[in-house]
Formats: sequence, structure tokens, C-alpha cells
Amino acid sequence: MNSNELRARFLEYFRRQGHAVVPSSSLVPSNDPTLLFTNSGMVQFKDVFTGQDKRPYTRATSSQRCVRAGGKHNDLENVGYTARHHTFFEMLGNFSFGDYFKPDAIRFAWEFITGAEWLAIDKSRLLVTVYHSDDEAYDIWHRQMGIPAERIVRIGDNKGAPYASDNFWAMGDTGPCGPCTEIFYDHDPDGSKGIYGGPPGSPEEDGDRWIEIWNVVFMQFERSKSGELSKLPAPSVDTGMGLERISALMQGTNDNYQIDTFKILVNAIAKLSNTAPYASASQKVVADHIRSAAFLIIDGVTPSNEGRGYVLRRVMRRAIRHGYKLGLSEAFFWKLVAPLAEAMGEAYPELVEQRARIEQVIRSEEDSFATTLDKGMKLLEDAIGTLKSDVIPGEVVFKLYDTYGFPFDLTADIARERNLKLDEAGYDREMEAQRTRARAASKFTAGEGLKYEGPATIFLGYEQTAINDAKVVGLYRGSVAVEALAAGDEGAVVLDRTPFYAESGGQGGDAGTVGDFVVADTQKIKGGAFAHVGKLETGALKLGDTVMATVAISQRRATMRNHSVTHLMHKALRDVLGGHVQQKGSLVDADKTRFDFAHTGPMTATELAEVERLVNAEILANVATQARVLPIEEAKKTGAMMLFGEKYGDEVRVLDIGSSRELCGGTHVSRTGDIGLFKIVSEGGVAAGVRRVEAVTGDNALAFVNDLQARLSGAAAMLKSSPAELGARITAMLDAQKQLEKELAQLKGKLAASAGDELAGQAKLVNGVKVLVTAVDGVDSGELRNLLDQLKNKLGSGVVLLGVVGGDKVNLIAGVTADLTARLKAGELLAFVAAQVGGKGGGRPDMAQGGGTQPENLPAALTSAQQWIEQKLG
Repeated sequence: MNSNELRARFLEYFRRQGHAVVPSSSLVPSNDPTLLFTNSGMVQFKDVFTGQDKRPYTRATSSQRCVRAGGKHNDLENVGYTARHHTFFEMLGNFSFGDYFKPDAIRFAWEFITGAEWLAIDKSRLLVTVYHSDDEAYDIWHRQMGIPAERIVRIGDNKGAPYASDNFWAMGDTGPCGPCTEIFYDHDPDGSKGIYGGPPGSPEEDGDRWIEIWNVVFMQFERSKSGELSKLPAPSVDTGMGLERISALMQGTNDNYQIDTFKILVNAIAKLSNTAPYASASQKVVADHIRSAAFLIIDGVTPSNEGRGYVLRRVMRRAIRHGYKLGLSEAFFWKLVAPLAEAMGEAYPELVEQRARIEQVIRSEEDSFATTLDKGMKLLEDAIGTLKSDVIPGEVVFKLYDTYGFPFDLTADIARERNLKLDEAGYDREMEAQRTRARAASKFTAGEGLKYEGPATIFLGYEQTAINDAKVVGLYRGSVAVEALAAGDEGAVVLDRTPFYAESGGQGGDAGTVGDFVVADTQKIKGGAFAHVGKLETGALKLGDTVMATVAISQRRATMRNHSVTHLMHKALRDVLGGHVQQKGSLVDADKTRFDFAHTGPMTATELAEVERLVNAEILANVATQARVLPIEEAKKTGAMMLFGEKYGDEVRVLDIGSSRELCGGTHVSRTGDIGLFKIVSEGGVAAGVRRVEAVTGDNALAFVNDLQARLSGAAAMLKSSPAELGARITAMLDAQKQLEKELAQLKGKLAASAGDELAGQAKLVNGVKVLVTAVDGVDSGELRNLLDQLKNKLGSGVVLLGVVGGDKVNLIAGVTADLTARLKAGELLAFVAAQVGGKGGGRPDMAQGGGTQPENLPAALTSAQQWIEQKLG
């Protein structure tokens, strides 16, 4: 039974038991900021279990994509060296939200695993475990399901604390928790396979013989900070069964890497590396990592140096390094996307739909790392070769990271293969020293380093752009706190409340006036206060003064137009390019909006035009903007877009602009029509898998369009054409130019032939061989090759060396007819001459090219070349 059949059979069984079949959620959790990636089937239902979310169903089933490659759940180091560890795996699960409990959960598990209609696994090869005090689960297994007492194992608190057990599950230190029961399968009941390991609870339980295939968690308690357990009002069930493990069982192996999906990948890797399948653990590593990389890219993660992007980069670079071990020195990892789509595309059609984009992201990362992998490995090999102990120095580990892009754990992986250790303390010292240097070199901003311990500034800028009773609660001359400022002083003013927006979320800070203090920028200070940065033009300003704070309204409105259109543009980019588009950064000010987003490859002119059309259609609709402050959980239910890695508070601002709904704390237009006009100015790449669009709105967009029109009219006038006919006029001129170039090339060919006749006549006989060594004028590098071929043909048998000066450079070419290459080689002649004119060169025995940067030495070099040829032919 292959993996696709198993997945389908599992979901069908629970569908028949009244479960809603729920699709796999993204690998990037939307409801748990504490998780780097979705690592189990219950993650998407966490809020349902805690009662913060209600679904239209009370029982569900899913096949959830999971990644464990970073954070608290990280199996990266074990991948490839065990039979069951993966960075990517699928978890089959069934869930009850206050519906059924232990009797049904246990019955469902046993019926699916052993029922003749389903998996029909031999009952004699199974045993179950329960939490040592869970008599209820024990009795269900023993009395209702008929499992012999000797095949039920009670597992106690085996992890050093109360309720710390393999059979007691908790969502965290506090919160929902409960006992669990697990089903184990014996892969070697008669010992004939020689698989080591004992049953759970025994000293040998970590072996490969007894493998857990099903885990049912009974969430029936709430754990307090004191560790006390109280019963939940609605006990729930969370079940998990690893698809890879059950596939291995059903396909007659205890090695997950021998199942059907992995065989396709391993065979593809073996073919690429010209090795036998399963000849190396590296094949397993690469096979596992292509699954993680591809599905992370599908869910919007791109390689970077932080957060989820850094984990993806680590996974990819580890795979590339293992490919290097297999002898794959050229880009190969991207070529595995096709066999992955073959293996898993039936269940996950997005693999097929997004194949080209996945390949582009992987190929880009692979190319960037490949250029340094060889050098980095050489550095590491050299360092290992000079070790006087079994520890690789911290400075070497840091240099591999800083210069060659080797993540720490990649070096650790290599060290483990050599039975070596890393100097982690030394690495940490080098890293901290770099951070110190970076901080010292960074640009100072006025909001940094201001020591302010007062209350946070109250922001009134959503409703007002001027207030007349703001109180001065902080003053700074430069970055030094003072009691008062005098005329001409530059610094910062902190107010108890303000209409000024402080720079955050990609939106620039407001400018304006605070009394006679001219504000050039507004920035946030730690603690929630706003620093109004600028200069006091006249008079004095003291702590405690009441002042009028007025925002520069034209700048604010221009900034609002650009910020609001960024939301519309983000939505349009997702509509045009696909749901993988995710914001990677933005900068909004009065002049423009700059938006960075995840996408591979440049946008086409058609795609850019469609984004412009969609955004301007939203502007023309002139829909009112709506902002609501909601609890974070309620905001999630609205479907508002949240940015990966962004930290949100308990309450958030949900902003509706046109068809866009995002969380945003910035200032915005009242209606989409206030934006006026939207025009994209540029689009380009800024990093691997990250594109940047810059655009303008309102007056700036009109000015941009008018400037384009003026340029177009000017170009048309220069070509004595109208703007409408300019394209045809340019096409005609280009055609005429091509014809002239063709005629010129023909004339040059005739001139070269004529020159060839003249030059051939200058050849000298040297021991019966025709030799021509000379400088020529007015011949470019392309024509020089044609001239050489003509001369060789005219001489029939001979040696030719030509030199031509062009500016401060010398071009050289040498030719030897085939009958003479045994006596004299063109490459050797060229190298001899080039060295005398400050250059180098080489080539085949019959033809060689080169050059130099010392044209003044050419005459002497040609003379010595003549003598060198005579010696060779002597």
C-alpha cells in the first residue's frame, strides 16, 4: 500500500466516523507566535482546544505537513543517520473538540489499524502503553478491546518530574494537558531480522524493533502555574500517526527512507551522482531536505539570514554540502523538484503548479552557495589537518560562517563525521566582537540612546493633525537630557500627547512644528514615548511648557496616500503573482512607496500593467477606509493578513482598504479615491527570492507621468515624428542601421582581403618556412581573427604573429599551419610575446590569442618574437 493510498484511506475512515476532513495548514503557523513552524497536526486547532475559536464541526481529521528543523523542535542533526528522523513529515490525525473521548478514540485507533477493511495489521505484533495512573484507558484496552494485560504497559513519570512522562502530554508549562496512550508495532517478533531493541518501558526501548505508530492524547486537565491539575469542562482528543512510519510498516520495512516516496527521490539522487541507490547516508539527507525546502517555499518562506528564512537556508546548504560529498560539484538540488512533484504531486498539486518558482528559488540559493562551498571546505580541511586536539577553533568556525556562509550547525555536522568538536565559546566571542563592530559603525538615529523614563506618549494622530495643549515632558540637546532649549539648539522634544506619527511599520515619521521648534522627523523611544527631532528656531522651550503641536499636513497626506496604496498593491501582487507573495519589507514616505516581497524572477510588463490596473480600479471605486481595534484572536478570525515574524500585542488595528484587509498601525486616507493616481516607477531584485517595487501616487504620480510625456514628445521631435508614430519611426531607423552595419562589414571584409594580399607578400622565409610577424592598424579583435585565417590560407604553410594597438591596450594573435605545429606551437609563441607587453595569453597549437597593457613595448616584442621563431625553426 503506497503512501498516497494510506493517506486517502485514513481520511476516508474518519470521514465515515463523522469527522470533517480539514486540509493541511501552512507550515508557518498563523495562531502560535511561539512556534517557528507547524510541527504537529494539532497546531492549526490550538485555539479550538483552548476554547478561543469555534468551528462548525466538533470532530476533524487531517494529514498535516510538519517541519522540525529549528527552535525547540529540531531533528536536523539526526536526519540521514536514523531510520525515522525527518525535517519534513506528514502527521495523520483525528481530533475531538469536546465530542467523543477515550472509549471512541481507542476504538477508532484499533479498528483502523487492525480492521480487515482498513490496514489489517497483525494484532499479535502490537502492544499499547498508558499513563501509569490512567486506569480508565487501561480498562478500555483490556476489558473492551480485549488486549491481554501483558501487552499493556504502564509508563510512569520517567522524565524527572510529576507528570513528566512519555505518556503525559502538555501544550506547555501551563494550560491543557493530559495522559496519552500509544500503540507500538514489533518489526522483528521472532528475532530473525536481528533488529535491536526492547518494548517501551524497558532499558532497550530506544532500539528500532518496537516502533510507536499511533499516539492518542486525552486532553482532560488544565495545569496551573503551581502545577496543580483541574478538570477541563470539555475533554478533547488529539491523535497523531506519522505517515512515513505507517507507510514503512505497510511496505515491509522499518526504515522510513525505504518507502515509495523516498525511493523515487533516492533513485533520482543516485542517478545525478552516478552512485548506487542507498549507498550513502548523504542520499537520505538530500532526499529529506528537498521535501522541507520545497514545501517551505510553497508556504512563502525564502532563504535569508534570520528567522524562518535562515532555517530554510540551513536546510538547503546542508543538502548542498551532502551533494558535494556525493561528488555533485555543480548545481543539482533544484533538479529534485521534478521527482518530488512526481512522488507527492497527487496529494499536493501545488508542487506541480509552483514547480518553476520552487526551482528558481532553490537554484538561486544553490548558485550563491556553490561559489563559496569549495573554498570553505578547503579552509576547513586545512584547519583540520593542522589540529593538535579534537577541537576546531572558534575563529575558524566563525570565518566559515562570516566569509563562506556555513551555518554553525553545518560545520558541526561535518565535525561530527570526523569525530571532532567545535570551540563554541570561541565562536560566540567572535560573533559578539562582530556585533560590537557593527554597532560602532552603524548610523546614529535621534531616537536611539535617549534616556527617558516618563510615561508613554499618547498618539492622537488618527483623528487630529494639530493640538494646542501638548505638554513638554522631555527635552534633549543632541542626545543629552536638558531642562530647556535655546534658539538654534538641535535636539528632540517629548510630549505627553501628540498628533505626530512616529516612524514605525515602514512608515516614515511626521514633520511639522511644536511651538517654535521645527520638527524634521518623529521617532519612537523605548517605552512608547515619541521623540520629535529637529531645531528650535526662536525663543526658548522648557520642561513643563504647554505648546501647540502641528503636523505638516501636505507631507502627512502624501505619506498617507503612499501607505494606503501599499496595502492595495500588496493585495494586487498576490492576485497577479500568487499567494506565495509575502511582504519582506517596506518604506513609505511623502515621495514614494517602496515594497519588498517574496517572489522569484522579474515581473513581466504584462504583470506590472495588471497590478497597476487592479490598484487604480480600487482607487476609482472610492470606497471608504475602515479601521477597527480588535483583540488579536478576534482579528485573526476576520482573515486579516498578518506578517510572518511580526510581533503583535493583545489588541491590534485591523485596516480595510478596498479589498485589502491587514493589521496596520499607520495613518491612511479616508477613501481609496483620495490616493488619486497610482504608477509603478521601477521593479527589480534586491536579494535571492526577493523583489522590490517602487511606486508613486497623487501629485508625484502626475509629475512622473507628465515627465514621461515630455520626454516622449522630445524624442519624437528629435526624430521628426509624432509620439504616436515614434515606435514605427524607431523600428525603421533600427532596420536602416542594421543594413548599414551589414554593408560596413562587407566593406571591411574587402579591405581585410586587400590588406591580407599586401601583408602576405611581406612574409620572410626562415629555413624554408614562411614567417610573418608584424603590427597592423585599425583592426578590432573580431576582424583580427578573420585576418589571421586569410593570411594562413594565403601562405599555405607558415607562421603568423599580428599585434594591434588600441588605446592603452595591445591585442595579439598567433597562427601556425597544421603541418608545422609539431615544430612550433602558437600558444607558446603568444605566451612569449604577451609577457613582454604586460599581459598573458594562450590557446591551441594552431591558434592563440592574448593581449597586454604596455603598447609601447610592442615593437621590441615583435622583434624578439621573430628571433624566437627563427630559433625554433633552426
